[in-house]
Amino acid sequence: MNIFRTKSIEQSIADADEPGRKLKRSLSTWDLMIMGVAVAVGAGIFSVGAKAAANFAGPAVTISFAIAAVTCALAIMCYAEFATAIPVAGSAYVFTYATMGEVLAWIIGWNLILELFTAAAVIAKYWGIYLSTVFGLMGVEMPPSIQVAGVDLYWGAFLIVAIFTVLLVLGTKLSARVGNVFTLIKIAVVLFVIVVGFSYVKFSNYTPFIPASEPTDSGVADVMKQSFFGFLTGAAPAQYGTLGVFAGAALVFFAFIGFDVVATSAEEVKNPQKTLPRGIFGGLAVVTLLYILVSLALTGMVSYTQLAEVKNPTLTTAFEAVGNTDAAKVIAFGSLVGLTTVIMVLLMGLSRVVLAMSRDGLLPRSLSKTSEKRSTPARLQIICGAAVAVVAGVTKVDLLEEMINIGTLSAFVMVSLGILVLRKKRPDLKPAFRVPFGKVLPWVSAVLCFYLMTNLAVETWIFFAIWLVIGMAIYFAYGQRNSRLNEKFAAAKASVNGAPESRRVDGDEDEDSYTKV
Repeated sequence: MNIFRTKSIEQSIADADEPGRKLKRSLSTWDLMIMGVAVAVGAGIFSVGAKAAANFAGPAVTISFAIAAVTCALAIMCYAEFATAIPVAGSAYVFTYATMGEVLAWIIGWNLILELFTAAAVIAKYWGIYLSTVFGLMGVEMPPSIQVAGVDLYWGAFLIVAIFTVLLVLGTKLSARVGNVFTLIKIAVVLFVIVVGFSYVKFSNYTPFIPASEPTDSGVADVMKQSFFGFLTGAAPAQYGTLGVFAGAALVFFAFIGFDVVATSAEEVKNPQKTLPRGIFGGLAVVTLLYILVSLALTGMVSYTQLAEVKNPTLTTAFEAVGNTDAAKVIAFGSLVGLTTVIMVLLMGLSRVVLAMSRDGLLPRSLSKTSEKRSTPARLQIICGAAVAVVAGVTKVDLLEEMINIGTLSAFVMVSLGILVLRKKRPDLKPAFRVPFGKVLPWVSAVLCFYLMTNLAVETWIFFAIWLVIGMAIYFAYGQRNSRLNEKFAAAKASVNGAPESRRVDGDEDEDSYTKV
């Protein structure tokens, strides 16, 4: 049983052209840029920044965003090099399969499912809540949930997931066009927030820029909520200070989760060698600039201590504090529009990761079939949409919000290390984009991503460990035995056993003939 067998790049590209399982190349550089902005500018910019400032970093939340942006940029460089070398759906899963072996690829694919599924469900639930808020601002009372058989049903989540599931089934290009319109609207709202917000800035609110570390009340709950790094080092539960800035970076990293999703669309991009790097980096530059400007406006408008007095502070909290309720209405509308496109891109990314794993036999092969007319994974997209809608509509999925970050960061670590392996195994490859400074930046990216992982809460690591155990059980019960590589190995070994002595090779050599990269 070789669980570290790898899949060749050539085979991955060939599988992407398998009849009945092909995707259509229709996306341009502009589409990718907008897709990155669409998935990143959402809940992060309207709420996560305020929470990080209030509870972790104070005005230094700007530094937290910068740290998260640099970390994301380094990892995205590695994604871009991989994506131009292996332009197929599946992102980090496919990259890991080609470099580090099947079992690690399964773990990354399983973690990507965690990231994308949880993010789509959490944000779909928030979308329904924001929809009720917008109706309330217009004087129409519409509760976010209704009681069905004693269960709170968040109807808005079902509505938005159903709409975008239909659009994605109809075609990726059509979905991108709809997403472009929504994205331009929310960028306009963000620019409005920045301009109006800076008119209320008081420089005294930036002092102290990095608040002194403060201990929190002791107790089991605080231990579970403190960073894993603080727990390992024996530090008492605390907030603010230098560690608070990094804890804030780990939290606001949620705002950058979209860019690995963009890489999952590699198989649907026209001229991926040029289009992918341009689209990914262009989107990241726009998003980072917007985040830093918004965080400066937020912490300059009101003191971080004032934000900390509110249980779940948002940008709306800041504008209400300075008495501008009209701006608060615009932000509520912007939040609704912002979350709309995030859901669309996450649903698309989720189906593409599952499709890639299904093609390889690690999940049922029937899931990877695509529509003959539209070249979209219609059946799979509907299954993913239905599952997301049910979880978002009837469970408290928002309690697992940090699971999104740990799933993303674990994939970033593996992709960063995978670049080093790829270069060693396949020096003949000449991808259109290469991470500069040789081995230095991939190592820095891996270390930074892992460090941010350790700044997530202890309870998040416990949930993550449970998720991994479930994933490994599924892999050994189904994936390992049904892997297409496993089928090849079995056929090859049977052939070897029946071959003349002079032509017989040992099993390891035979396996290597299928795993050569």
